[in-house]
Amino acid sequence: MHQLLNNTALATVAVVMMVTGASATDRIRWKVPNAFPSHLPALGENAGIVANLLKNVSGGEIQFKIFEPGNLVPPLELTDAVQNGSIEAGYTWMGYDAGKIPASPLFAARPFGMEPWEFTAWWYDGGGRELGEEVYGKRNVHPILCGINGPETAGWFRKEIISMTDLDGLKIRFAGLGGEVMQKAGASVTLLPGSEIFQALEKGAIDATEFSMPAVDQTLGFDKVAKYNYFPGWHQTYTAFHLIVNKEVWDGLEDQTKAMFDTACTATTLRSLSRGEAIQGDVIRGFSEKGVQAKKVPEDMLRELKMLTDEVMETQAAADEDFRQVYESQQTFARDYQTWKGLAYLPRDFGTE
Repeated sequence: MHQLLNNTALATVAVVMMVTGASATDRIRWKVPNAFPSHLPALGENAGIVANLLKNVSGGEIQFKIFEPGNLVPPLELTDAVQNGSIEAGYTWMGYDAGKIPASPLFAARPFGMEPWEFTAWWYDGGGRELGEEVYGKRNVHPILCGINGPETAGWFRKEIISMTDLDGLKIRFAGLGGEVMQKAGASVTLLPGSEIFQALEKGAIDATEFSMPAVDQTLGFDKVAKYNYFPGWHQTYTAFHLIVNKEVWDGLEDQTKAMFDTACTATTLRSLSRGEAIQGDVIRGFSEKGVQAKKVPEDMLRELKMLTDEVMETQAAADEDFRQVYESQQTFARDYQTWKGLAYLPRDFGTE
């Protein structure tokens, strides 16, 4: 009878544990630095969204303490801190790693690249995720796509940009592969985290800047100093963000915990894209009240920038094998996707008055 009771008790516990997930969920209390100020819409708030989702779906077993940029780790050093185990995880834009991981901007943003839903299709179903895990896995980092925005603006400028000669000698904050293109165009490029841009622009250390979408840039005050906001965002047709986890830590997690991370980040990716798309129009419509002009980059300039972009991409691909593999994967997917993209969607100006 005693053995029967023991067996019954064990069976009951097993059923309860399967139902509640108690046996398969790790108890996590991580300090997670955010590369972006948390008050920035559809950008800085994403880290908090994924933290709340993980806490709720895990019944409180998974909890992040989100740190503002620089309070725990400088934004540009976040991947290094995850790699060496100083922190378990961080929320970042992987393009900041370009100096050490040449292929990283392809996972974050690239000039004349895919649209955001095209990028997510490549990431989830076109081999992008596997390539990201391979490239970063070599650095003891596991990346999880955990946010995406649509195109950025082409930048905020103090003066009008009419031709390529206006870029020659221009002091501008630019990031990623777009920065390489601007350098080839003759600009003097500086990479600054978002929290440092306004001060540099206000003091004249830079003449212009790109950073994000109008709603984010307005929050940072760029419209108070630079009155020309240019479109389209040729240099970042998508902007992807990742939750990066120390690979040794990730490999040690239970499968159910990993599934919760993937599920929460997939939800955050959709929510960040949706929010980013929803809030830009009102900001742009308010430009005139602030003396800001929304301008289009002349088409002939876009074509010249595309030519310079092709040169940059070819140079990078020849210099780094990881870059070449990821770039070729994206190009192949984009060509295949065009079969659908070119037929399925209405022209963007269709039906507009």
